[in-house]
Amino acid sequence: MPAARARRRQEANYWPGFVDALSSLLLVIIFMLSLFMLTQFFLGQEIQGRDTALARLNSQIAELTELLQLERANTDDLNAQLATLTATLAGAQSENETLSNQLAGIGAGLGDRDDTIAALESDLLQAEQLSDEANAQVALLNQQLAALRTQIGALEAALEASEARDAESRTQIADLGRRLNLALAQRVQDLARYRSDFFGRLRQILEGRADVTVVGDRFVFQSEVLFDAGQADVNQAALPQLDSLADAILQLETEIPTDINWVLRIDGHTDSRPISNARFPSNWELSAARAISVAQYLVSQGVSPNRLVAAGFGEFTPLDPAETDEAYRRNRRIEFKLTEG
Repeated sequence: MPAARARRRQEANYWPGFVDALSSLLLVIIFMLSLFMLTQFFLGQEIQGRDTALARLNSQIAELTELLQLERANTDDLNAQLATLTATLAGAQSENETLSNQLAGIGAGLGDRDDTIAALESDLLQAEQLSDEANAQVALLNQQLAALRTQIGALEAALEASEARDAESRTQIADLGRRLNLALAQRVQDLARYRSDFFGRLRQILEGRADVTVVGDRFVFQSEVLFDAGQADVNQAALPQLDSLADAILQLETEIPTDINWVLRIDGHTDSRPISNARFPSNWELSAARAISVAQYLVSQGVSPNRLVAAGFGEFTPLDPAETDEAYRRNRRIEFKLTEG
């Protein structure tokens, strides 16, 4: 019975399933890219709106600061004028006292100097008129100074309110960034924990196999375990290992919360020797086809297609740059890596 099922799998036409899986994979990738771009757009819009509000507040603060400086300059000018008029008034009062003293001296016994007295009285009247005008100007300047002080107070209050709104906006932006960073860090930490559990299960499943190794955060299958030389169809001997891998992924799907975006990346690699195969023009095509074949088989065992990513790297990321048979063997591999979607 197993032999009959193996023959049916060999005789089956994989091309429609390959096209469907590739189309589904492309749709999933396009959907994920669209979702990512939409998220970035809304986040950019929110940050742009806050930046615009912040720029508007800074512009208002600059305008209020310029008005405040202008009003202060006007106040300084009015204070200078007030000081000048005060000095003029003091001089006029001093001159008035001098003329009064002169008039008193003249009226004491010089009756023949009526013309001089009339002239002095005229000068005294002019001095008094000048003093009245100076007092009126001083009163007007005092009123203007009081109005300017009121305007300065209002401008300072508006400036303080703008600075308070600016500080509040900055605080909200900083808090938003902090919460976003915490959420991202939490998601990365959760994914790292599930990645550790997943790799722990795989180590138990694949324990004792010399042709399966762990390199950093990736499980590495030598290509000879899964494929015949120059071929991209999974051989029958490798199906038990892939079935165990599919079971581990299915269990992982039930454990990871739905709000954590993750994928299992399947990377195909070849050695640097040119391929002599009419089916695959280059090592790049061969590595990509092998990664896709593994992904298709995992999907056939129930793994969600939107949790798998197949990629071909050809001979361009070798583990061992040497040109020996052992280096070539190490570089022909399929890598599995649990990462963010």
